[in-house]
Amino acid sequence: MSDTIAEAIPAATLVLFRERGGVPELLFVERSKAMVFAGGALVFPGGRIDPGDRALALELGGDPDDMAARIGAIRETIEEVGVGVGLSDMAPETLAKLRAGLHRGEAIGAVLDALALTLDPAALTAFARWLPAHAHMRIFDTRFYLAQLPADAPEPVVDDTENVRVFWSTAQGVLDDADAGRVRIIFPTRRNLERLAQFPSFGAAAAHAASYEIRAVTPWIEARDGADHLCIPDDLGYPVTSEAISAAQRG
Repeated sequence: MSDTIAEAIPAATLVLFRERGGVPELLFVERSKAMVFAGGALVFPGGRIDPGDRALALELGGDPDDMAARIGAIRETIEEVGVGVGLSDMAPETLAKLRAGLHRGEAIGAVLDALALTLDPAALTAFARWLPAHAHMRIFDTRFYLAQLPADAPEPVVDDTENVRVFWSTAQGVLDDADAGRVRIIFPTRRNLERLAQFPSFGAAAAHAASYEIRAVTPWIEARDGADHLCIPDDLGYPVTSEAISAAQRG
């Protein structure tokens, strides 16, 4: 019997940068151990693209898939940690009302209209797209975006549903913690952190991202040095492009 590859679920993730004079910090959430996908792992805020994201994308124009993913990344970040990007009003009370409406299940376009807010998806910089091909596993077609923390943004607050913790750390700091066994990160997160750890600022990361095409990264298994490795393309800006299957964490 042949392996069955599930249909990919469109999703989006936001890598939020905070710069305070040193190495930039990134915003992470720790997923609940009860979650089916990446339970207990550290990830960036994000999730599935929903019908409301697509409806607003059609209103705003541009590439509908990219636009819906940008909107989804912004919406998920508001829902999960209460931080907005690209909004015309970043006041804490406004964000709280927006977050409450989204938690009630209202479409983002409707909540924005009710609060007389506008959204600028161009505040996000496209960084990567990951599309695994696991058999008999849930698959997400995830677009990654970069953004700077707005100057007047409130402190992030975890939603206590899918996630149990929110915090700032450098990319290298999380890699070091993962290597020491203090935290768990899955294969795509590790590869993206290795890539992000190269840059001294948001501007440098954004410029790097703009110099590479956004092409779906679909890891494959290949025998290298006598062992099976999970591999990715070597022309998309990643400094590490393979990891032994025995060490790779895949969700």
